[in-house]
Amino acid sequence: MTMTSAAPDDLLLNPLLDQRFKGFPRTHAPLRRSEVAAAGWNVLAGDLPLPLALLKREALAHNLEWMQARVRGWGIALAPHGKTTMSPQLFRRQLDGGAWGITFATVTQLAVGVAAGARNTLIANQVLSEQDLAGIQQLLAAHPGLRIVFLVDSIAQLELIEAWSAAHPGSVPFELMLEIGVDEARTGCRTHEQAVALATRLRASPAARLVGIECYEGQGATGESGPDSAYTNALMDRVEAVARHCESAQLFECDEVLVSAGGSALYDLVALRLKPALGLPVRGLLRSGCYVTHDHGTYQRLQRSVDARIGCAAGESLRPAMEVWATVQSCPEPRLAIVAMGKRDISFDLSMPTPIARAARGARATSAVPASWTVSALNDQHAYLRWDAADDALAPVVGERVGFGISHPCTTFDKWHWMPVVEEDYRVSDAVSMHF
Repeated sequence: MTMTSAAPDDLLLNPLLDQRFKGFPRTHAPLRRSEVAAAGWNVLAGDLPLPLALLKREALAHNLEWMQARVRGWGIALAPHGKTTMSPQLFRRQLDGGAWGITFATVTQLAVGVAAGARNTLIANQVLSEQDLAGIQQLLAAHPGLRIVFLVDSIAQLELIEAWSAAHPGSVPFELMLEIGVDEARTGCRTHEQAVALATRLRASPAARLVGIECYEGQGATGESGPDSAYTNALMDRVEAVARHCESAQLFECDEVLVSAGGSALYDLVALRLKPALGLPVRGLLRSGCYVTHDHGTYQRLQRSVDARIGCAAGESLRPAMEVWATVQSCPEPRLAIVAMGKRDISFDLSMPTPIARAARGARATSAVPASWTVSALNDQHAYLRWDAADDALAPVVGERVGFGISHPCTTFDKWHWMPVVEEDYRVSDAVSMHF
């Protein structure tokens, strides 16, 4: 039986939270994550200092269940990308909800996932340094039943792996997936000939075993179904052609071939191509990561095309689960408010934050913001909130709280060590920690 999880590190899942972490109440005694719900905090009551990134429990639970149901319906498995959150508590929820395993970008990230109980793991990246190769072997030796699979895209990388293995007799062969890449994008074999030559070389190597084929389609996403479908099918045609060659030439060294793809933009398109008909059993692995919290920006826009393709009405599929709340600290000139939140607190790499709600100082309820409210710029600790003259009567005031939606959850998660999980009334009912 393949293990997907095991006894996790209790201290990792239930860390001590205290005033060292921004967003933690400065006058409150340290407490464990499991004790947060009993503290009786409410974000709108002012029990936690702002700015504050938080997760909405209902939307989070919906997203986890919805994506797991989708992959089950597609007949594939889920290996969500852990780099999105780097949260042991969210890893556990994904594994307990049915995920086959967790994906990572580095060996350091993977070690956190293993400590959280993951036993099927992917590194969707090339591994080649001596420290990382040694780290993988150490983890494998320390955790019986652990599986670590990473990517290879060149003979040069394979030679480095072989050199390390030759210098460390007794090390077990590394499990590798051959990556198929795209011109002008990131890593991966650019041609069929390059891929099959590398696969042939892998078969002869005592340091490694070829167990699957992988690609990443996300860099080609436009949000337009026509070009996105053509792009994805062309890439998956290449993946399937390499997989068929490897099978016919007996280059795989496994009982089950792994075929993996899937960012958070075109996951529905690749999902249909992850189970090519081979003589060997195939396990399709979807690696979407941002689905867990979704967002109010880039992925919300891209999800509209996904919804149209799979026939989901608005609100039925993924829902934004992350918000950042901050205080209006100054209104220094007409139609400009400075909000005490900046690049240190919220993502800005794909687009600016989106104002989504407001709450007057002391108020326990939120209300909508005018449509003209926008963030025009961010400094390290400041956001520039602007609006149209027609909304001057609804202008923000000093001391008011404003909630912002984010675009690209990955780069908000990595700005925080913990986040409260809240109910719809912003009562804190749980918390998660992050380990970047």
